[in-house]
Amino acid sequence: MNDEIKEKKKRRMPEIGESVFDIGYLLFDLIAAILFFTKADGRQLFYLYGTLTLLLGGGDAFHLIPRVDRALRGSTPSTEKRLGFGLAVSSVTMTVFYILLMYIWMATFPGLTVPPVLFVLVWGTALLRIILCLFPQNNWLHREGNPRWSFYRNAPFAVTGICLIILNLISGNTGNYGLWKMAPAIIGSFACYLPVTVWAKKKPMIGMLMIPKTCMYIWMIAMGLGLLGKI
Repeated sequence: MNDEIKEKKKRRMPEIGESVFDIGYLLFDLIAAILFFTKADGRQLFYLYGTLTLLLGGGDAFHLIPRVDRALRGSTPSTEKRLGFGLAVSSVTMTVFYILLMYIWMATFPGLTVPPVLFVLVWGTALLRIILCLFPQNNWLHREGNPRWSFYRNAPFAVTGICLIILNLISGNTGNYGLWKMAPAIIGSFACYLPVTVWAKKKPMIGMLMIPKTCMYIWMIAMGLGLLGKI
């Protein structure tokens, strides 16, 4: 019996470690948002960053808190439903995140113009993804989900991400702000996120890629914090 208990604890250690990381990430988002709003001093750019950060942390909290609960107390039908609902919420908020990121780019580089085709693509693919996320065929509340609908909703999302990558490559190191790094951060986030959406249901360990994906978002927010003393 003791060996069985030890084995269960051993299996849960990665989940507990992930939970500590998730809590730290949510606290980072909250602190960063407070900094953006308190130090904005009337600058629209940092109000946008503050909104972006609250949206990021608030949306992710819907699925991260149930994950922490599951790691600490085990899985229950109620926990799985809350987790599924949280994934649906964060899928929508993460899409809005990229729309806001485009407006942050516009506020950071007022001398540059978003190419009309990119502006239309960002809004069009983002709205399409949000609409697709609302369909019941996604099976959000069921652990197995729906792999086909996962592809449907993430295909336009990938296009949204590509548009933001192109925007940040266009601006490069304009103003010596170093925001060209947004491009590799977005690439890294999608490189970690997309395999999870495709294979994590069959191979749960692939879900660990969500940790480096989250690190990419922390990096994006950190770049915004770095602008507080520059703009």
